Amino acid sequence: MNPPVALTVAGSDSGGGAGLQADLKAFAAHRVFGTSVVTAVTAQNTAAVLGVTALDVAFVDLQLTAVLDDLPVAAVKTGMLATGAVVELVADWAAAGRLPHLVVDPVLVSSTGHRLLDDSGPRAYLDRLLPHAEVATPNRREAALLADMAIDDVDDMVTAAHRLAATGARLVVVKGGHLTGGQAPDVVVAGGDVTVLDGPRVPTANDHGTGCTLSASIAAELATGVAPLEAVRRAKQFVTEAIRGAAGWRLGAGHGPLDPLGWGREAG
Repeated sequence: MNPPVALTVAGSDSGGGAGLQADLKAFAAHRVFGTSVVTAVTAQNTAAVLGVTALDVAFVDLQLTAVLDDLPVAAVKTGMLATGAVVELVADWAAAGRLPHLVVDPVLVSSTGHRLLDDSGPRAYLDRLLPHAEVATPNRREAALLADMAIDDVDDMVTAAHRLAATGARLVVVKGGHLTGGQAPDVVVAGGDVTVLDGPRVPTANDHGTGCTLSASIAAELATGVAPLEAVRRAKQFVTEAIRGAAGWRLGAGHGPLDPLGWGREAG
């Protein structure tokens, strides 16, 4: 019996905590075979992004052709797309019906504040790519930029999620991990309905790659036939456990990675 296949279209994180490296680990943890299309290469670690080189859009297109013409991809997630031209390219593939169960994680800025998308990118997301998303997973800062509003609390998250759902995205998750307090609520809007998925905030600095891991986990669940809202619920629990498992790690001088493979649970 063949495993389900998922595809990540994302940038490379040389530190291994985020980007397509995190995505492939999350796919494997969900027993889904992972494939990848590289959009950019970063020089980064737990503390900083030292540089970014975006790949030529024609080569990104060639990678998509190589993967999708050969492998039975059941779900796709996007991460760092780097340029508006690549966002438009991915939107073209989605419009052609080639990107099933599309999860769009609109990566705009790194957790250390380094910009990861050019000036034309946000508008391309809003006009071209989000309308094809089965699930969109912006964090609070990304949702604020795309929805053109300040987000200070859960009510603001709900408003932003409705605005982004108006693009045509079928389910929008505005992640509340950057809110202050003891809880980490995520707001889900689908078909006009609002669901708040609450959860405990794990006290740790090891949270590099949480967004990538969440969106990859959602895509993995969709690839196995799980319904979107349930996929989001399961992915949130998975990320919480991955953060908890790595809470005591000391890898690097900055924000350390997660434990998607459950090594912390095995050690316990």
